[in-house]
Amino acid sequence: MAEIAPLTPLRYDLSKLAEGLASVVAPPYDVISREQRAALAAQHPHNIVRLILPEGEGDTKYGVAADILKGWRAEGVLVRDDEPSFYRYDQTFAPPGAPVGSRTIRRRGFLALVRLTPFSERSVLPHERTLSGPKEDRLKLFRATRTNLSPGFMLYRDARGDLDAPLETAQALAEFTTSDGVHHALAKVRSPEAIRAIVEGVARSSLLIADGHHRYETALRYSQEVSGEARGGADRGEHRFFMSFLANGDDPNLVVFPTHRLVHSLPSFSLDDLLRRAAATFDVLPLPRGVGAELLVEGLRAAEGAEKRPSVVVAVSDGRAAVLTLKADADLDAHPTLGPKPEVLRRTDVTVLHAGIFEELLGITPEAQVAKTNLWYVQDAAESLAELRGGVRGQALFLMNPTPVAAVRDVAEAGEVMPQKSTFFYPKVFTGLAVHTLDPARTVAR
Repeated sequence: MAEIAPLTPLRYDLSKLAEGLASVVAPPYDVISREQRAALAAQHPHNIVRLILPEGEGDTKYGVAADILKGWRAEGVLVRDDEPSFYRYDQTFAPPGAPVGSRTIRRRGFLALVRLTPFSERSVLPHERTLSGPKEDRLKLFRATRTNLSPGFMLYRDARGDLDAPLETAQALAEFTTSDGVHHALAKVRSPEAIRAIVEGVARSSLLIADGHHRYETALRYSQEVSGEARGGADRGEHRFFMSFLANGDDPNLVVFPTHRLVHSLPSFSLDDLLRRAAATFDVLPLPRGVGAELLVEGLRAAEGAEKRPSVVVAVSDGRAAVLTLKADADLDAHPTLGPKPEVLRRTDVTVLHAGIFEELLGITPEAQVAKTNLWYVQDAAESLAELRGGVRGQALFLMNPTPVAAVRDVAEAGEVMPQKSTFFYPKVFTGLAVHTLDPARTVAR
């Protein structure tokens, strides 16, 4: 099972931040656009974006990040915390796209250190494949800065809520609201009894990676490199642990949102042809022409029904749309692209879409899907539908239901992985709340 530990991180000296913590934190590096990077850097000279997305030509940027980090530590901008602790982190938000005044949700978790282990040991479980490019980039940053700047996001199992009480002992540190309207609250769990209860509670579970697969694999590779250089190093050296945000995967406030697919750049696309060919495997339900995204999504939810058969909506620029629902009697064993898939995957909407529709009916190969040759991944259904119908971009929009956390864990525990962008956990876990150094000579507390 998983092994976690409290961290003794570098943190911003809040007494030196007149503008507060909001001025120096940032979303994860992989969702920051060039324009947002510039805005964050202009927001404060010590914004963490200067470290996670450093400026510079080629590989020189990694050295730039190392120099900036060294300077901030020397100036006392980032200081070592005085005791090992967990850091409770609450995010209160309205669902993306929800009207103003909608009910808010509070997602609670905590920052911790997770012992790095290969996926083969099954204590940390992935649910998506990773790409080599992002891992090489992050590895170079790890090597240059010798720090774990951005936390991952993992889920533990705690159906009874045993960790709720020890997390309630946290002492408030900072609160702030970001431009997206999300309210963030950071607090410190310092009681030895509470820390022990949390460590023991998580140890009863494996950890499912919700977000940050590339970061975890990079940290593992870096740990192995450093262990080799240090001839093994201390068993509890900092480099053997990965900083992550941990949340209860059984918490009803842990909500997952869908990531939709906008198909583009196919040599040709015909909705009539798609629906005709899909009818062999899917029940096809045409929807009223020109209805908005909200009604399309309602139609999708209704089609899924009590049987929870995989379903998607396809919409095109002329206002036509239809729900495709996997037939109850579909012979998937004989299906050319879904047949080889394990049953645990064939029950998920995202696998049925990628293998049964994109690959089989539209000819978008698995390699092209990974390369995003013909796919854009979008979260805002209404905006994407408006772009499609306005002729701005795309040939067809495929709307999806969210993938339930339980389904993601079933896939991961079976040793399988889902197509990329199968889950959308909102909001993102911010970077800059804590920085974990990777010194093999420094040991991690128990």
